[in-house]
Amino acid sequence: MTERRYSSAVRAEQTRATRQRVIAAARALFLRRGYTGATVEAIAARAGCSVQTVYNTVGGKAAVLKAVYDTMLAGDTEPLTIAQRPAALALRAATDGRTALALYAKMGRDMVERVLPLLPIVLSEGAAGDREVRTFIDTVEAERAVGTRGIAADLRERFGLRVSVAEAADVLWTLTAPDVTIRLVHRCGWTLDRYERWLAESMADAVLPRLP
Repeated sequence: MTERRYSSAVRAEQTRATRQRVIAAARALFLRRGYTGATVEAIAARAGCSVQTVYNTVGGKAAVLKAVYDTMLAGDTEPLTIAQRPAALALRAATDGRTALALYAKMGRDMVERVLPLLPIVLSEGAAGDREVRTFIDTVEAERAVGTRGIAADLRERFGLRVSVAEAADVLWTLTAPDVTIRLVHRCGWTLDRYERWLAESMADAVLPRLP
């Protein structure tokens, strides 16, 4: 029984290591060639494994893109949700609304800084009509919408809002949109520090009760 458990643990570790190699290989190729130009065959070759291994450990190319994005967003491969991470825990421990949204802006800045190299590539390919990239973008936006609604509900419960939860969620979802970040940082030349300050102030001014 002990030997079987050991063998199972070894296989699980080997699978995890292979998955990480596939994701790292795919990230490099997506950044260099774009989603369309990075074939599963090329990803497998760079990762040193077979095409079937890519499918077995991560999935098809669309699943690989999502895995690359999620890993870049989190900054590691630890099996923790965003809500379980220290930044989110600090946000929920904040004692006033503006501090909470400043922490939310910092968390968003940190995440977008990690995925910023990939964002313009996938957004441009999605705009060009790639169906798989469009599905990926829709999935990411749906996940963001769930997240911002959770933040809005938490703000109302602890600090109050000057708009409905639904409207606050829409405002937060819009202000934190990746294309807004790209416009301000890439097109307008803002630093990430300036972007973070603007985001924190804009979110607070838009949804929190006005001071007397």
